[in-house]
Amino acid sequence: MTVREKNIIAMCAKVKSASRRLALTPSSVKSEAIASMSKALVRNAGRILAENARDVRSARAKGISEALIDRLTLSPPRVMSMAGSLEKISALKDPIGEILETIKRPNGLKIRKVRVPIGVVLIIYESRPNVTSDCIGLCLKSGNSVILRGGSEAIRSNTAIFDVLSEAASRHGLPEDSFAIVRDSDRKLVDILLRQEALIDLVIPRGGESLIRDVALKSRLPVIKHYKGVCHTYVDEFADLRMAEEICYNAKVQRPGVCNAMETMLVHRKIADKFLPRMIGRFQYAGVEVRGSKEVMRMVPGVNEAVEADWYTEYLDLIISVRIVKDVKEAITHIMKYGSYHSDAIVTNDGKAAAKFLSEVDSACVYVNASTRFTDGGEFGKGAEMGISTDKIHARGPMGLEELTSYKYVIYGTGQIRK
Repeated sequence: MTVREKNIIAMCAKVKSASRRLALTPSSVKSEAIASMSKALVRNAGRILAENARDVRSARAKGISEALIDRLTLSPPRVMSMAGSLEKISALKDPIGEILETIKRPNGLKIRKVRVPIGVVLIIYESRPNVTSDCIGLCLKSGNSVILRGGSEAIRSNTAIFDVLSEAASRHGLPEDSFAIVRDSDRKLVDILLRQEALIDLVIPRGGESLIRDVALKSRLPVIKHYKGVCHTYVDEFADLRMAEEICYNAKVQRPGVCNAMETMLVHRKIADKFLPRMIGRFQYAGVEVRGSKEVMRMVPGVNEAVEADWYTEYLDLIISVRIVKDVKEAITHIMKYGSYHSDAIVTNDGKAAAKFLSEVDSACVYVNASTRFTDGGEFGKGAEMGISTDKIHARGPMGLEELTSYKYVIYGTGQIRK
């Protein structure tokens, strides 16, 4: 065993030990610590932004796309948003200890199902430095210890944020080593972490599809997957076209490098000639490359042909695929074949079409007359999120405090024995 591997295992052991004590920490202490962390981010914004600027310069020198640069880049408003998320998390109800169910048996046994922390959560993530802050805040409030392993492109930003938050937390009597960060960007360390099933209870990978598939393949730990966001918006024949235009523009252009951005737009054939020329023109003016079916290409100039692979692609960039469909049924068929079960929307004033879409599109988040960009823990009132789970077991959609808990059964008796 190498020295590096010994150090990683020792770190995990310390976090595991701290997690047992953190689980018993009073809610008031956790909330006060998170509120203090929020203030510390504001006080140390200059320090964090300076380190982030170094990461951005390095990323640009490596030729990383502008959409991914946007995910990496912090600004004073984004630091304030991180602080605001922590403030909201601090004010949320602590889920730990909540009684989910009470069962009274004929033999007199009283059984309670009670929320408890998961234990130690490993986060493996890329690009977005705000994940460091969000995950520490959510894990702390839910009584979980956390190990963070960010990507090399954000190593300076992540460690600066972690150090600021750790300094603030240390003044509140939290168990030492309640959270840890891997400061070495060597990818081999991920493999070591994924083998620590005795010390880590759950891993959540956040990043590109290749990262997530690699973690799922190698991990001995339970994995909650945040797969790619191939998100769709279907514009129905009964849509308010002005509303549809604003929703589609927001879903694609507002922030294209995030997982809840729209990648494919589906349009009902009966309104395509009215809607598509104006919509595609607006996309093109914003610098969006439009890839369409042959029918779309004939209708609007300047559209490149979409190939089969495009319908499966999460672009995370100013690129969109467009297809004309004959009805809501065909739109649903397309989404269920090519989508990633993340976030999909219908724009319509027809209640029956909306109901059919909501019941038959089996995605984590399904919208009527709203942008998919709202799939976000903060927008859902969770303060922040650990990620957007596209799994169906345990957690689905934006992962907040409740999704970071498990439960145990507590049984009260008066001397009962089983016969």
